Amino acid sequence: MSQPSTPSPARAAQGEGKQIPIEDVRAAAEGSQQQGCDANAGDGAPSSSDAVADAVPVDPQGSAEGGAPEAAEAAAQSQPTSDELVAQAQAEAREWQDKFMRLHAEWDTYRRRTTEQREAEKARATEKLVSGLIPVIDDFERTIDYATKNGETGLFDGVKAVHAKFVGVLTKDGVQVIDPAGEAFDALEAQAVATVDDASVPDETVSEVYQKGYKMGSKVLRPAMVTVTTGGPKREKPQEDAEKK
Repeated sequence: MSQPSTPSPARAAQGEGKQIPIEDVRAAAEGSQQQGCDANAGDGAPSSSDAVADAVPVDPQGSAEGGAPEAAEAAAQSQPTSDELVAQAQAEAREWQDKFMRLHAEWDTYRRRTTEQREAEKARATEKLVSGLIPVIDDFERTIDYATKNGETGLFDGVKAVHAKFVGVLTKDGVQVIDPAGEAFDALEAQAVATVDDASVPDETVSEVYQKGYKMGSKVLRPAMVTVTTGGPKREKPQEDAEKK
């Protein structure tokens, strides 16, 4: 009769291992992992949770919210406002307007001075020409006077016509003849070479013109040579001089 077989100890242990619950295996694994983390903490190495905590900023939201208003306010203060831009543009416009007005005034002054200089040079050139022709006119007048006194009527008429034409040309160019016979003596335009006693006319009256004078504008090219009366009544002063006093 056969006897029942008894399981060996190894087989019995293998059969018992198969019956260990899964929950106990997971608990054992978690326990071993916790022991390893504690060991690492004891050695000074950071754990995974600590590394994640260190990687995340402490307060990124708070720092961003705290610095943004200050930066925006600084940027707003640094940028000029519309009123400031308008005021700046108006100031620049006034500055350019002032520069334009000064430049325009300087140009007008330069143009006026240039015109005056040109006119003065032209007048000097004409004055030089007229000054050279005045002795010729004197010769004409002497010839006319000689012909009148000696009865040279034919010569007198011809020379008188040439003289009139010559003086007319100079008069058109601005030459004025100074012939103050019978007028009040003017020391600016005439030169007294002698005095004549004459009580019938006011004192300092031009009695005779020995030589005519000439002027252009306000400049006297040559004063007239005259004689002046004395012994007469005092000449009344012009009304303009009386009003000035």
